[in-house]
Amino acid sequence: MRKLKTNSQDDFRVKAYAGTNGVLLAFDLAESRRQGLLGFAIEQKEGAKKWQWLLNSLTFPDRAHTLPKWNATPSNIAPIQKFRWADYSIEANTTCKYRVHLVYGTPDAPVLGESLEVAVTTDDGKPKDHRVIFNRAVAASQSFGRQFPKLDTLLSANKDLPIEEWPAKPRDWLQHGLLDQILSFIERAKNDKWTLDIAIYEYELKAIVDAVNAAHKRGVHVRVLYHAKAGDEQTEQNEASLKKIPAAKKRARETQKIFHDKFIVLGKVNAAGDHVPRAVLCGSTNFTENGVYRQANVVHVADDKSIAASYLQLFDVIWDDPADVAATRKWVGTNNPMDPTQALFAGFSPRLGGADLAEFINVINSADKDLLFATVFKLPEAILDALLGTENDDVLRYGIQNTASRITGFHADRTAEFAATALLSKGLEGWVKEGLKGQRGNLLVHLKAIVANFTTDAPVVISGSHNFSAAASNGNDENYLIIRGDTDLADRYGLEILRFYEHYRFRYYAKLLKLKQARPLAIDGSWADAYYTDSSLKALSRLRFSGR
Repeated sequence: MRKLKTNSQDDFRVKAYAGTNGVLLAFDLAESRRQGLLGFAIEQKEGAKKWQWLLNSLTFPDRAHTLPKWNATPSNIAPIQKFRWADYSIEANTTCKYRVHLVYGTPDAPVLGESLEVAVTTDDGKPKDHRVIFNRAVAASQSFGRQFPKLDTLLSANKDLPIEEWPAKPRDWLQHGLLDQILSFIERAKNDKWTLDIAIYEYELKAIVDAVNAAHKRGVHVRVLYHAKAGDEQTEQNEASLKKIPAAKKRARETQKIFHDKFIVLGKVNAAGDHVPRAVLCGSTNFTENGVYRQANVVHVADDKSIAASYLQLFDVIWDDPADVAATRKWVGTNNPMDPTQALFAGFSPRLGGADLAEFINVINSADKDLLFATVFKLPEAILDALLGTENDDVLRYGIQNTASRITGFHADRTAEFAATALLSKGLEGWVKEGLKGQRGNLLVHLKAIVANFTTDAPVVISGSHNFSAAASNGNDENYLIIRGDTDLADRYGLEILRFYEHYRFRYYAKLLKLKQARPLAIDGSWADAYYTDSSLKALSRLRFSGR
């Protein structure tokens, strides 16, 4: 959902983008009015709650925070010195109002000027046939550390404590409805009139395993395809988790690569005994502790019979001959050609010829305003070239990469906006020390998503299990959605990519530049100079995000 509010002269405007659990506010102010601007003060009214000032983690030089518990100060005292601000503390299906005030005066005596008010609703159910849920994912975040300080002591005493034995509140904070969405999707299959067809790479999390077992016990027609490879530890884990599912209801996908799918097709049984698809759950989330609680991930539920039918068709092809990967590859090439004319396209791997990679590159190259992306592993050179763009182009690029590449870092191009995951293990003045107790491995961002032209009325979203790699195209079993022209779904994906990006960008730069403390606010209007420099990327950002 997007809302734009302007004053009568349209020399001051606020544009709000509402995602699943957050709101992005973008501001613009005529240059003639920016003299002496100290920033923006923001009030928020969430649902039926009272108005409150949003907080700033920065303050003016030599000023202590007025709220030391949170290392923050209300924005009417420490104004926001950016033309974009995000509020990621909102629950889904919540209407929020925001008042954005211009702030002038001096650091000692800030003066509130003109204000604009805008209201938006997070995850407002439109389109009603799609639900997109992201976990909070950043177990090392400041917010997590502040809210659950006792957990650090608990994990220090037992670093191997399984996350399902943690107290409920920190678990729920991390999964943020993502696990709830998976479990509720499974529970929609009530009895023997329903079907669940599950394709999964990592099948480990007890809560999900128990939910599938319960569905089978109540008569639901369950079929499970799972990753299998000789001598593979993951195969052993999958088979152990599937002990209670009868042999006739499960089949091993025997592959030399990776059966990387993670989807569930919900359906009903017709008079002929066939599975008739109703909906599909897909995305990037493996059914593991790390996948649900720790790594940045998404679950996408599509109550779309046509899309669900595409997933079920592929499932049936593999179910009929799970040992013949070549047959699947041939079927995908024949029956799942890339189709850029579809508003909603479901694509699959493996396939020959790299048509999926070519289409991803086309989508990236089509971005003439902005590009948001999250990637995980090593990328092909052609994908890297497309993400980087042409020299000195004016496309705004905001990227988070779990694995550093040649395009990582502020030196990569003039946007100075690409970042890799990084932690501040030694802390930073004004910030709590970070850690990853309980985290297995170094995979912090598992989301594979691209949003092209996010700020326009014609965005394109790519999301799924596909890692945008040659192996994902030709060798692995993968699935993904390409969504064109849907601003509501683009807002859901775009806000979360920006959330992960902003979280790790600060850490990346702080670590790279060996910062000892966060920089204070500017004491005058000089902070805004770059936002009014013709053709600078900050100026383009100010204009585009505000809808100019």
